[in-house]
Amino acid sequence: MKKTLIIGSTVLDIIINVEKLPTTTGDCHINSQTMSIGGCAFNVQNIINLFEVPNVFCSPIGTGIYGDYVASQLKKIGLSPFVRVADQDNGCCYCYVESNGERTFLSYHGAEYTFDPMWLDGLNMDDFDQVYICGLEIEESTGNKIISFLNENRHLQVFFAPGPRFSLIDKERIDDIFKLSPIVHLNKDEILTFTKTTTLEQAVKILYALTNNLIIITDGENGSYIYDGEHLQHAKGIKANVVDTIGAGDSHIGAFMASRKSDYSYIKSLEIANQVSAKVVGIKGSLLPSAVFRQIIPKLKP
Repeated sequence: MKKTLIIGSTVLDIIINVEKLPTTTGDCHINSQTMSIGGCAFNVQNIINLFEVPNVFCSPIGTGIYGDYVASQLKKIGLSPFVRVADQDNGCCYCYVESNGERTFLSYHGAEYTFDPMWLDGLNMDDFDQVYICGLEIEESTGNKIISFLNENRHLQVFFAPGPRFSLIDKERIDDIFKLSPIVHLNKDEILTFTKTTTLEQAVKILYALTNNLIIITDGENGSYIYDGEHLQHAKGIKANVVDTIGAGDSHIGAFMASRKSDYSYIKSLEIANQVSAKVVGIKGSLLPSAVFRQIIPKLKP
């Protein structure tokens, strides 16, 4: 089995639980505050590792208290920083979780969102066949370096998760990524906002015309969809007791990528991804423990 390359961030998530976010000039008390390791790419690699799919996790770690925290937490789970960036602090993400489980992010970006292709010089790219990228890194100053790297390795199937800032990323960069025919993974609100449409049927046709590849859409408890240019298929949602939705989308794309590597069909891979993300929203934070993941293994047979 060829390897999966995962490019992106590992950060400290500061999870702040509130009944409801205050409006401007408001004042509210928080219910609790915890710290956890997170980051979109970190969450993806965690799921891919649970599926035991071979991968390389290219995630730079900066300096400062946040960088040291991330490095120590990686060590606890048996991982080493892929590279330490000596001249730039690591950032963090403030995750505000309301009583309904929905999250709002305020991010302080640092070294973890940067990229340098020289970090991958020791790897043989012929050993890889797919790569995950996130919109947050593309938006940053070194985003063009990721795009250049992908253009030099056109054999890699790109899985692109643009995220909630999809419509804010520089259009030229988005166009350059679309030329790579990525498999795009996003939620319903993100695709409707980006395509300026009101129905999913309209939105997937517009986006597919730009990418000419699969589009995967998550829709919370309503499940998820996959569009192949002709058919919009639906995989029903899994009932879950929502603690918070941090990492739900990341776990979904990670599970889909891993399932496809295990030769599951598109729709079966979507169903598996729904099961995995349902487990993630049922825990605090984004790091799905292996013991919880094992609970759904019996359901993963073809």
